Parts: sequence; structure tokens; C-alpha cells
Amino acid sequence: MSALFITIFAYSIDRIFGEFRFMTHPIVHIGGLISFFEKYFYKDSILRGVFLLIFVLFITTSVSLIVLILLQELPMPLSILCISFLSSLFLAHHMLKEAVLAVLSAKDKRVQIAMLVSRDTENMSESDIYKAAVESYAENLSDGVIAPLFYLLFFGFTGLVFYKSVNTLDSMVGYRSKRYEKYGKASARLDDILNYIPSRITALLIMLLSKRKDIFSFYADGKKHDSPNAGHPITAMALALDIQLGGDTYYFGKLKKKASFGEGREKIKASDVTKALAIL
Repeated sequence: MSALFITIFAYSIDRIFGEFRFMTHPIVHIGGLISFFEKYFYKDSILRGVFLLIFVLFITTSVSLIVLILLQELPMPLSILCISFLSSLFLAHHMLKEAVLAVLSAKDKRVQIAMLVSRDTENMSESDIYKAAVESYAENLSDGVIAPLFYLLFFGFTGLVFYKSVNTLDSMVGYRSKRYEKYGKASARLDDILNYIPSRITALLIMLLSKRKDIFSFYADGKKHDSPNAGHPITAMALALDIQLGGDTYYFGKLKKKASFGEGREKIKASDVTKALAIL
């Protein structure tokens, strides 16, 4: 029951307050560990990437266990409140929603969307910008909200920290580039494994909350994505809004052929972004 209370309180704190700017975000510290290891111990090899993974996870999970042990010495109501507060720092629904809303209100939408996505934004049409915003929101609902809540509920605060550490590793070194193809492979693979269930839960939630009867229909297009996980919430969102997401996209000046998700209208409107934000 305490795990359930902590999960609910943590999510509520994040929804109401979002990021607390008076303190350094814990993800920044995790990123610092990753950068430190890379600076002194980087090598273009899978084994060195495994050492990076072990190094970061050992430190972050050890610290989380120590914090947890100390907090559990407090009276139970205060302990639950403190753990909930710390857990909320690893959730990102409020921040994600604000970032997507900022795209709608920005004077220069291309500059704003560039803060959310890695694709080229210079020549994006308004429809392309809204498409990128909806895709980013759907994918990050899994990584930034549902997956952290899943690991918090079933594996506690340490499980949450473990997941976010792997997710941060993937976001920093899990690229298929010359530098990170081997070095980041272990982090990327573990991130794929950890997100397997949460990404599909996210897709199911989107389908259920949008009152779709064919709640598993997201799978057909979702499995076409390069990622084994990202395509499912993106497809679910496309089906929920009756639009088409995905498609060929420019990255670093090169056109990348990508699958399409959903079978609805191709032109994405500002109202579609608003509807996506209202689903969860």
C-alpha cells in the first residue's frame, strides 16, 4: 500500500509543481557521472560501454538505497512524503506538457520544436512542427511518465532511479554514430528491455482513454518503428487523433526513410496537439 501511495503522491506532486528550480535536478548529476566516465575512460568498444553502465548504475542505485534506508527511519507518514517528493523529481509529465504547449504559443515554432526533437527543423512546415510535437509527446509519455511510474510502483524508489539512470545513459550515449555505436550499445539495449512493457502500457492507456474499441490495433504499425518500443505509443496517438504520424524525416541534412503510423489525415493541426495533451 505504501508503494501505491508513494506512486500516487509522486505523480500528483509532479503534475502540480513540475520541476523545482531551486535545486539541481538529479538527472543532471547522473549526466555528470556519464560525462566523467566518458572523459577519462572512453574507448570505442562494447566492453567499455558495459563498464560505463556498471559504473553509473552502481553509484546511482547505491546512493538511492542509502537515501531510502535513512528516510525509512522517519515516522511513516513523513517517510512516505519525503520519498514521494524525491520520486517526483524523476517524473516529467508537467515539464513535457509545458514544453509541448510552448510550441503552440511560440512566435518562432521551429526554434521551440528544436528543443524537443533531434530532427532538422529549419525547413519544417507548420504541419511538420505539430507532427513532431505530437510524436515527441507520445514517445516521452512512456519514457518520462509511464515507465518511471511503473518502476516506482513495482520496484520502489531504487527501481525508479535504476530506470532513469539507464534512460539517461541511452539519451546521452545510445546513438548509432561513429563514436557511440559500440560504446553506447549496452546502454541502448538495456533501455530497450526496460521500456518494453511500459511502452505498450502507454499505448494501451492512450487507446483506452481515447475510447478506441480496437485497443491492440496500434501494434501493426508500431512494430515498424526503428525502435522496438517508440512506435507503439506514437501509433496509438495517431489512431486516437485519427491522423498520420511518422514518415520520411530529415536528420543532419539527410533524408531518412521512416514508416508511417496511423491511417488518418496527413496534415496535422494545432488542435491535434491540444487533443493529444488532453488524453492523459
